[in-house]
Amino acid sequence: MDTLALEAKATGQEKKSSAPRPRPKPPKKAKRIVYFEVEIVDAKTKEKLLLLDKVEPTSTILDIKALFHKSNPQWYPARQSLRLDPKGKCLKDEDVLQTLPVGTTASFYFSDLGAQIAWGTVFLSECYGPLLIYLMFYFRLPFIYAPKYDFSSSKHWVVHLACMCHSFHYVKRILETLFIHRISHGTMPLRNIFKNCSYYWCFAAWMAYYINHPLYTPPYYGQQQVKTALIIFLFCQVGNFSINITLRNLKCPGSKVKKIPHPTKNPFTWIFALVSCPNYTYEVRLSSKECWGRGWASQ
Repeated sequence: MDTLALEAKATGQEKKSSAPRPRPKPPKKAKRIVYFEVEIVDAKTKEKLLLLDKVEPTSTILDIKALFHKSNPQWYPARQSLRLDPKGKCLKDEDVLQTLPVGTTASFYFSDLGAQIAWGTVFLSECYGPLLIYLMFYFRLPFIYAPKYDFSSSKHWVVHLACMCHSFHYVKRILETLFIHRISHGTMPLRNIFKNCSYYWCFAAWMAYYINHPLYTPPYYGQQQVKTALIIFLFCQVGNFSINITLRNLKCPGSKVKKIPHPTKNPFTWIFALVSCPNYTYEVRLSSKECWGRGWASQ
């Protein structure tokens, strides 16, 4: 019996050893990458500016702008506008080459957007100007009022309160620009900064001239008018700050995705149910209550 068992076992091992081994799978062929040929043409003159060979299909418009910038240092990426048609829409930086309606040979039309400036710098310029201009009138620097009033101080406490409120408002905006706001667009044309800043700077000068005038008289309704305006001022400041925080939480750092804001548990955000930009609603009420609470100068 033992001999038969050993023979059967040996026969089984021979059958296993004689069984054909599975063939190894052939290695997968590497996917063939189809490179693009990108031609950049001047949108006005139709002159060929650059020909890029072997551009990867996953390249973005921003990558193409960077390659174009290497050959033309005077046109940095923020200054470039690339279109598929001379009169078409400007392509977004995040657009991918292989997803665009172009063949393997793509032509982009280039336009110079002019000198650019960062939006953060624009916002800071809009805020620093009114802050400094108002203080110039508050301290009554020479050549603003009559020489006898140079560096004099107002005898009305509401004038000093107005300066504190105005300064607080713009210091708050500066801090929000530095630490809270998440700006979607990187730059804007430098020529537009004068248009953007002129409103803020001129309005601050116009308002500061009358409020800090040596012949200024307090509001008609006295302290009651001032205190009411101060309460509304503080209410709008908190409301504006709450809206800015809510808008900030809608964006991830570095993201350009825009989401629709909705009211939160914060009561100051419930105004989202009525208006789409309540931060400006609070801003408008701030300006109107500042003027109403401070009154006007009489000469």
